This record gives sequence, C-alpha cells and structure tokens, in this order.
Amino acid sequence: MVRKLIALALSAATIGCAAQQPWSFNLGDFLAAKELPYDSPPQVIYRIDDHRFVTLEHYRDCNHGETFYNDTNAGIRSYLGRGTIENFQGHLINADSTGKNLVFPAATAPHTACSDRGCNLPMAYSTDGGENFHSIVYMPNSFDPYQDSKAYTIIATNDSIYINQKLGETTNQTETDRYPMIPGFVYFSKEKLPAGKRIEFDVQAPTGLRTPSGQDHITCDASIRPTNPDAPLNQDRQ
Repeated sequence: MVRKLIALALSAATIGCAAQQPWSFNLGDFLAAKELPYDSPPQVIYRIDDHRFVTLEHYRDCNHGETFYNDTNAGIRSYLGRGTIENFQGHLINADSTGKNLVFPAATAPHTACSDRGCNLPMAYSTDGGENFHSIVYMPNSFDPYQDSKAYTIIATNDSIYINQKLGETTNQTETDRYPMIPGFVYFSKEKLPAGKRIEFDVQAPTGLRTPSGQDHITCDASIRPTNPDAPLNQDRQ
C-alpha cells in the first residue's frame, strides 16, 4: 500500500529551488505533475537485503523520478518522494537488525539553485518497518544540496539514527548528532520525547556497522532511460 511521506515530496515553493534544465523540462512542472509520464522501467537504487529495497520509478533520468520503499515479505510499498532520495550522494547505512528503524535521506538534482536562505533537506525515517515514514531535516540551509550531501553519513541502528557530517574537504573532522528512535513517536509533532530520551549533539559515531547487502550508497544505472523523456507534464491544479 502506497503511503505518502509528509513533507518529503519537495516542491518548488517548499524548498525555494529551480533547476537549470533544457528548455523542454521544467522542475516546477515536474514537481507539480499529477503523474509522471515516463516509461522507464523500475530499477533498484538501494538494497537492504533480498526482500527490502528502494526503487526509482517513472524517471526521466537518474535525478528525476519517484522513489518507493519495498518489502516484498511484508507486502509493503511506501512512497518516499519525487526528485529526492535518488539524489543523495553520501553514505547510507541501514543496520537495524530488527528491521523496524529505516532511514533514507534526500537531496536535489545537480545544478539546482536554492533561494537566498538555502534549501532544507529532509531524511525519511520509519520506526515500523517502512509502513509509515516521517521526516527530519538533516541538512539545513544548503545552497548546493547535491554536492553538500556527499559530506554526510546517515546510519540507522536498533535504537537511533545518526547524522554524521564531515566538516570540510581538507579535514577528517566530523560532527555527529543522534536521534533516538521510539516506536510511534513522530519528531517535530506536538508530542514530547519520552522521559529519559533526548536528541544528542556531537556524539561519537558508531563504527563497524553495515547494511546487510553491503550497499552504502544510492546507485543508479544512467544508461537506462525512458523512450519519452520530453513527454508533457500535466500539472495537478486541484
């Protein structure tokens, strides 16, 4: 069952962005389209194990499509976003052995221009094995999200999500924040964290963790393209 992710389907109004694309393609139209018309075949861009993976579908190219989380054993198919997850360039490790905590960070396509306040980039997270996703901003005020996302390593464990950021291209120094994952708790809702739980800043990042498949990046085969990349985009004006 497809479940929409709150605040992750980034719109031009939400992130204040406009991409430099050929005249036949407009990012605003792409984000506002009711359905994407591209006939490209689905491809797996991130695999956790033999039955859990993220697919890129209805894509114009590797930077412009729709992503879905799939768990074929549990019968889960959850919508993640449009023009978002496929653009994350950092490290991504889903290492929760229970399978409940999941995380998928977003970015924007190359050459995307942000407003003078920058773009705030979310990560989709789940505490129920992917049936429901919510979002937390992991990268605030970026002016080049595609490039800046390379500095991040995002890790999901049995009890937390870690956001690790490299602080510069010429240094190995990093900074790590820890968000505890609590079943049923939604960050930035009116609900407060349970007693004894708190967001921690500048903590030690866990080491030695891996995604069961070994994959630690989003990947995409750029040679697979639709036959109709310049198909018109019909906007949803409801």
